[in-house]
Amino acid sequence: MTFFWIVGTCIIAGLISFILAIIFASKVNKTITNNMVSLAIGTLLGAVFLEILPHALELSENHHNLMFTVLIGILSFFTLEKLLIWRHCHGNHCEAHAVEAQISKSKKGSLILVGDLFHNFVDGILITSAFLVNINLGLVTALAIIAHEIPQEVGNVSILLQSGYSKMQAIFFNVIASLATLIGATLSFFVLESFQHLIPFILAIAASSMLYISVSDLMPGLHEKTELSDSSLQVGLISIGILIIFVIHQYLH
Repeated sequence: MTFFWIVGTCIIAGLISFILAIIFASKVNKTITNNMVSLAIGTLLGAVFLEILPHALELSENHHNLMFTVLIGILSFFTLEKLLIWRHCHGNHCEAHAVEAQISKSKKGSLILVGDLFHNFVDGILITSAFLVNINLGLVTALAIIAHEIPQEVGNVSILLQSGYSKMQAIFFNVIASLATLIGATLSFFVLESFQHLIPFILAIAASSMLYISVSDLMPGLHEKTELSDSSLQVGLISIGILIIFVIHQYLH
């Protein structure tokens, strides 16, 4: 039964993030994208501190090793980002995703596709590890992943279109990339079922991934707008994202 929850959630998550990304990418609105980023930050932080880390601590007998895993995870994602330019930019004007830079470093956005494949594969592993604890944690983790995937897909589709891909090609390659989530989830399900003792540490890596994405990749972009109204809106949307996870947490428990 758990396996069907995992597969179904990955399929639904991929469809939701992809459909919404296509809708927004057809007419990219920077204000809407920034608002989605703020909301994503809230859901990521809420999922980490209200669901993922508490469950990981409950399952682990050695809390020091678990927190050390979180620290190593954050440093590892920083290293990956440096080596693979694995960024979560949400528009066409950031250092890693500037269209001209992508075309010169790869053939018409292929680096974006490789990074997306890897990222989605890891997301699949994180979703499975959460569902193997319980369905509630799996659903909350999937929700947080969906929230941050939407603005990322907006940026990816937009870059592919401006790199010379047709709309149909951009859609096709994003569908292929989204399948990596299902593949990662399926493979990790059969591996982790035999290695249940690894689940707390996989959850710790999930927490470090979401913390790194929210604090390192998403938050800095919000500082571009410094007016009080913009800052207030950002704080409000982050708070709403946290509140969504809190309400789900209360309801599911």
